[in-house]
Amino acid sequence: MKDGIEPLKKLSRAIAPVEKWLPQDRVPWVIAGPCSAESLQQMLATARGLVKSSHVKAFRAGVWKPRTRPNAFEGIGAVGLDWLKAVKDETGLPTATEVANTEHIELCLKAGVDILWIGARTTVSPFSVQEIANALRGVDIPVLVKNPVNADLGLWLGAVERLFDVGIRKLAALHRGFSTYVETEFRNPPNWQIPIELKRRLPNLPLICDPSHIAGVRHLVEPVAQMALDLGITGLMIESHVQPDEALSDAKQQLTPKDLCRMLERLRARNATVTDRDLKRHMARLRSEISHIDAKIIEDLAERMKWVEEIGRLKQQHNVPVLQLGRWENLLEDHIAKAEKVGLDAEFIKDIFETIHAQAIKRQL
Repeated sequence: MKDGIEPLKKLSRAIAPVEKWLPQDRVPWVIAGPCSAESLQQMLATARGLVKSSHVKAFRAGVWKPRTRPNAFEGIGAVGLDWLKAVKDETGLPTATEVANTEHIELCLKAGVDILWIGARTTVSPFSVQEIANALRGVDIPVLVKNPVNADLGLWLGAVERLFDVGIRKLAALHRGFSTYVETEFRNPPNWQIPIELKRRLPNLPLICDPSHIAGVRHLVEPVAQMALDLGITGLMIESHVQPDEALSDAKQQLTPKDLCRMLERLRARNATVTDRDLKRHMARLRSEISHIDAKIIEDLAERMKWVEEIGRLKQQHNVPVLQLGRWENLLEDHIAKAEKVGLDAEFIKDIFETIHAQAIKRQL
């Protein structure tokens, strides 16, 4: 499918709503289960705990586990598919697992797995996604597409498009955060603006959040899940294990079924639409004020760039380098200090002025 707005609109309109393949009577609706299938006993014990929550609509477990480095636990393999079937037979929960190649798909379809997902390490490779798409041509099965490990919206969109092009209509995007070399409180920072932009381009594409992989530690799973709900994301995929500290993979981020069920009852879903007239009017007034300020920001930026170009001409005339790193570092420190005094987040201001500075450099080259 070619790039452009119209093809994306066509794609978005044709995607099947979640209600076509998973019950949606509770918010949040949740796909839950262990990071990895480890034993039949572990799978059944986890599922028996999870099925007690009316929020849990499907059971997940990784059968094949792509690991960053070799010699780590890389999944139990195809035998885990039999365990998924046993979970479904006992609990009635649809099952889900990750696929990364055509062999995985063939085995999953033969075993009757209900939902497939493409992992973050696979989404980065158009060749791998196309191979999976070709293997699914003509198959009517839900496929969840995790964001690529790197913050690349194009790869995420491209993976969805490749699956759509072979006839998959039961599609959803699965947001699990993005890798970064900078240490943060999250294992994979959410960079919410990226899934929001994906949703803007494909408004009918269901969006699911994976707070387990964003958080990386179990005490952050709940606040991340609440953030997702506050942004209007009603579907969650959360890892759960009967003995999480003994899990063979991702032990730190998994919750016990009991803790997960309790957490789901604490989460607060917001109303999608505003019906109160007074509230609507009040919000409209506030939005008008914000729009006025936004317009002024744009005018001020345009004025700033005029002076930037003038300075650029002087630098060129007098053979002065465009980038003066010492001055830029001092300016940034000053901006951050002023911002913190008025209650603005330092990282927010840093990101804004780094973008402005990059544009200023571009204007002067």
